[in-house]
Amino acid sequence: MEKHFSGCEIVEMAIRIEKNGKEFYLTLADRADNAVASGVFKYLASEEGKHAEIFRGIFKSVCEYAPKEVYPEEYFAYMNMLAGEYIFTQENTGKRTAQNIKNYADGIDLGIAFEKDSILFYEGVRQIVPAKDKPLIEKLIAEEKDHLAKLCGLKEK
Repeated sequence: MEKHFSGCEIVEMAIRIEKNGKEFYLTLADRADNAVASGVFKYLASEEGKHAEIFRGIFKSVCEYAPKEVYPEEYFAYMNMLAGEYIFTQENTGKRTAQNIKNYADGIDLGIAFEKDSILFYEGVRQIVPAKDKPLIEKLIAEEKDHLAKLCGLKEK
């Protein structure tokens, strides 16, 4: 039987995604063959750490909140589908994934995919958090879009 996640569990996934993203970028920074790329990856790692802290702060309020969707079980099924497709929801996958990267271009491409998937996931998260937390999620989405732009800039170099 398919598991449907609660809002609380989805925020826990977001924390895990950010933690794995941080490990992913730190590993890429260590493996980068130039200082510019290493610096960008270190910056992205620190941003992912900040995002995890924001989600930890949101966690308690979400655990006490039920979304006002007409069909919340359908919404959580949608989030379940998103999470099931998302590599970084699994514990400790960031570093392992980065270690399997064969070259710089592949690392950039995977980082771009990671940021795009994060944006999509957090668009969904925004729908299940209380109104007072929506601006925080919107800020995180904007930052993920900025990360995406930085990675696209690295790809062009």
